[in-house]
Amino acid sequence: MKVALFVTCLVDQLYPNIGTSVVKVLRRVGCEVLFDDRQTCCGQPAYNTGYRKEARKFAERFIEIFEDSDAEAIVSPSGSCVSMVKHFHELFPDSPEWRSRADAIADETHEFTSFLVNVLKIDDVGASFSGRVTWHDACHGLRELGLKDEPRKLLKNVRNAHYVELKDSEACCGFGGTFSVKYPEISVAIADKKVQNIQESGVDAVVACDASCLMQIGGRLSRLGSGVRTLHIAEILASQE
Repeated sequence: MKVALFVTCLVDQLYPNIGTSVVKVLRRVGCEVLFDDRQTCCGQPAYNTGYRKEARKFAERFIEIFEDSDAEAIVSPSGSCVSMVKHFHELFPDSPEWRSRADAIADETHEFTSFLVNVLKIDDVGASFSGRVTWHDACHGLRELGLKDEPRKLLKNVRNAHYVELKDSEACCGFGGTFSVKYPEISVAIADKKVQNIQESGVDAVVACDASCLMQIGGRLSRLGSGVRTLHIAEILASQE
């Protein structure tokens, strides 16, 4: 299958290894991966803070760029950004044409683990990773996309890895985009509850599907001097230790 990579801002700017890991895994399972370097932000920060007019401009650009692709699917390593694409049609209440185009793009757009398990019907990608790992359910992936079993199936099939279910795995990490900037004290308090559960689980790494969650959790773990690693699931699945 021919796949277009929607890389997301955080991966592009801060965590490029996540992007290369996604490509490695998709190629390993037989996909041809296309990347259009014209892509920019999906507009979620503007949308979530009430700047709908500005978010619409981002959505229009996203739609136009990915309409140019001859890929059969658009895949992204972020449930949060994929969720935003699913909301694009809300930005065009007065334009049936744009709403239709937005819906067509949304139908083609998939979060990475959902694409592997639900579209390709693959839950073992031949990965191996030595250590105890746990899973953090990112809010958008879980609550808006319904992703819960997919990443767990993939992690449990990683050779040499021992999966540990995290206490309150569905609890927010406290990031919430601009929420963490506007309400830092609340954000940190939420993060510390998550980090406490991670440390008590005795794992070597906490895994998630969103770089934003990993940045939040990793920042608190680092400040507390913890040796627990934060890894995107694509990094685990690309590993062949």
